[in-house]
Amino acid sequence: MDPEAPLVIVDVDEVLGLFMRGFEAFIVGRGYEMRIERFALFQSIYEPGSDQHLDIARGRVLFDEYFAGEVEHMELTPGAAAALGAFAQVAGVIIQTNAPPQGRDPRTRWLIRNGLDFPLVINSGPKGACVAAIAAKTSGPVAFIDDLMPNLDSVADAAPHVSRFQLVADERLRPHAHSAPERHPRYDDWADLQAAVLEAILK
Repeated sequence: MDPEAPLVIVDVDEVLGLFMRGFEAFIVGRGYEMRIERFALFQSIYEPGSDQHLDIARGRVLFDEYFAGEVEHMELTPGAAAALGAFAQVAGVIIQTNAPPQGRDPRTRWLIRNGLDFPLVINSGPKGACVAAIAAKTSGPVAFIDDLMPNLDSVADAAPHVSRFQLVADERLRPHAHSAPERHPRYDDWADLQAAVLEAILK
């Protein structure tokens, strides 16, 4: 990292990649179905014909299996690669994701395959402390992009000087996503988000 350059820290799932679509295809292949009626992954998995979502523990098993063998085939969010390329012209770029340990290698391969060969940081839990530690390595402006309000709020608490942006890639999830645009501006199109981030880190 350049200790004086701007920095952009970017989440993966539902930001750079269409995670829900990939996971949906995976569970359909296992005989389940996805009903997107809320912004909650495990509570959206159903057995066909059931009016109760799948047991959370079984959902987590499917999640781990998806990360171990299928996550690297996830579709790239339109506009994401171009935006990160633009950021990289003027700033450092770090990919930060909450992924299980077995997901590191598949996730790394996915990033490289999609032209996103940037440093990868695997986090667990709220992202504020990790973002604060990374941001402390540069005196330049820092921006953080995520889809989840708890992560955005965590960064606001731990590193309030970091500019925060929300993006929800899957249009089916957008109506259900919690947002607070007065604290974390939300852009659900990468072209608009790219312009806003560049304005924040180059001001």
